[in-house]
Amino acid sequence: MKTLVGYIAGLLFGLGVGISGMTDPARVLGFLDLFGAWDPTLMFVLGGAVVTNFIGYRLAFKRTAPVYGEAFQLPTRQDLDGLLLGGAALFGIGWGLSGYCPGPAFASIGGLTAPLAAMLVAMIAGWFLARAIPSRA
Repeated sequence: MKTLVGYIAGLLFGLGVGISGMTDPARVLGFLDLFGAWDPTLMFVLGGAVVTNFIGYRLAFKRTAPVYGEAFQLPTRQDLDGLLLGGAALFGIGWGLSGYCPGPAFASIGGLTAPLAAMLVAMIAGWFLARAIPSRA
């Protein structure tokens, strides 16, 4: 049942980014172009995600344990370090250059283009590079 719920969540996510147009890198780049042809659409998508997440967390934490798990798995670290800030900067640079962030990029695989393929290859290379860096724990 846990796997089925995971697939349903992934399907809903894919449908959400597809219907909202966030799989179109031009829309994302338009949002980042503050002094050109600015497209505020992404702001509304992000706002909807924040509201949904806020409500979801409030409902989830009223429970003593998750529905399909033994315990909630929450991060315990609250400090900022160079690896976290560097990773966030690389994410932002990659998002700004390509117009894709990981979720919409994977949702767009059906219409694979050369820029999307380059972004996915760079992202996967980044995963391997991150594993090669000593742990922060």
